[in-house]
Amino acid sequence: MDMSKLQEMMGQAQHMQAQMEQKMATTTAEASSGGGLVTARVNGKKELLRLRIDPTAMSASGGDVEMLEDLITAAVNEAGRAVDAQMQTASTDMLGGMDLGRLLG
Repeated sequence: MDMSKLQEMMGQAQHMQAQMEQKMATTTAEASSGGGLVTARVNGKKELLRLRIDPTAMSASGGDVEMLEDLITAAVNEAGRAVDAQMQTASTDMLGGMDLGRLLG
């Protein structure tokens, strides 16, 4: 591999990294648990942006704080998995536009 191809590949990699960072900042995913009693929204960096707890959640759980904690955990984790899936799709789409064969061959 000659240096010009390596430099070109490094430039594309840096550009892709910048695009992914921008995508992470703007991508959001939302998930619910307990039949909608708890809803969590996260961004591509998996930062929790919003947590909504239905006012009836405590009465629905019979006042069981541990059950409410489990519902919160489940909603946040599911939102994280959803944003992971979106980011995976975005990175696959970006790599699809890069001609690795031309750069490496």
